[in-house]
Amino acid sequence: MNLLLPLALYALVVHYGASSPPSLATKPSPLLSRACDATDVLAVSGFALEDINRDRKDGYVLSLNRVSDAREHRQAHLGSLYYLTLDVLETKCHVLSNRSWKDCEARVLHESVYGQCKALFYINKPRRILYTPAYNCTLHPVSRRSIHRMCPDCPSPSPTDLSDPSVLEAVAESLAKYNDESNLKQYSLVKVTRASSQWVFGPAYFVEYLIRESPCTKSQASSCTLQSPNSEPVGLCKGSLSRNNMEKHVSVTCDFFKSQVQDPETKNSAVNQGPANFPQQKSPAPQHSPSPPVLQGSVQHLPDLDDEKPTVSQEKGLADDFPVHLNLTTNPQGDSLDVSFLFMEPVKEKIVVFPFPSKEQRSAKCPGPAEKYSPFILPP
Repeated sequence: MNLLLPLALYALVVHYGASSPPSLATKPSPLLSRACDATDVLAVSGFALEDINRDRKDGYVLSLNRVSDAREHRQAHLGSLYYLTLDVLETKCHVLSNRSWKDCEARVLHESVYGQCKALFYINKPRRILYTPAYNCTLHPVSRRSIHRMCPDCPSPSPTDLSDPSVLEAVAESLAKYNDESNLKQYSLVKVTRASSQWVFGPAYFVEYLIRESPCTKSQASSCTLQSPNSEPVGLCKGSLSRNNMEKHVSVTCDFFKSQVQDPETKNSAVNQGPANFPQQKSPAPQHSPSPPVLQGSVQHLPDLDDEKPTVSQEKGLADDFPVHLNLTTNPQGDSLDVSFLFMEPVKEKIVVFPFPSKEQRSAKCPGPAEKYSPFILPP
């Protein structure tokens, strides 16, 4: 009897230990933390940003300032899905120029617009597939108060309402000057894209605007009919209008877009464009599936942080200043994403997508080095 009791107790311990709830076991995350300065991470970040800029129809090209966070989910035989958080800067190039962000100049510090993008990027090297399923970006202009504290004498143009009569006058005067100096073609206004004002020797207004080509030559200007409202913009002009006493000074320069005929099958993604480490190869669209869907994404422009809250709260709640959210799923176990259209063969291929990692889960090897380091243009 004395021997039976210890045996019975041992049996009970084994039984309850073997049937312990599986929820107590912690399942490791399939998302691998990557170094933000790793060569492949920088490469896929650059490709993702090209996709983001290509997808947009309004605004200015965004350039990569640094990789803030990077995770990789290796999809067995189907490549990898990257979860990227990118710190970006607005450049002087309009997205309609179709220029690569690497060929565009970022704005000077006191005119900077900076922000953060979150993007999912799928890569399959053996199949030469690059694809951005989704992205979201949030942008802010640089803090005027911070610039003034750092450099009281630095020029700091104030944002101006695009419908302000003085802004429209600066547009009209500068465009008229360009048309007067043009030998043949004439141009008309499409849209004002940016405006600011500053006191120099008097009030000065600085404007940027899209233009379209007039159907008439300069000699026909007086009898020219109005341009069709559906015509495409052909260039971006930058003009200024300033006054000094009774004198008026007008300046203007225009940058014309290169016409590029894009393949509609690859217009909204970098599918099959190929990384630099293997030859580019364009594959025909598979016959069994539709063309790649339009990217899921948006770019949100927010006002100057100084305009949103008083000085006393500038250091409080910085994480909320860039509310960039990107979740194709909220299922912690992940959901499948159909990528069959990316493959030539008539097969069904799916990858697994998890909720986007939160800021608190940032990789220990991130953020990476910045191209332009300044606390005024780097999100927290």
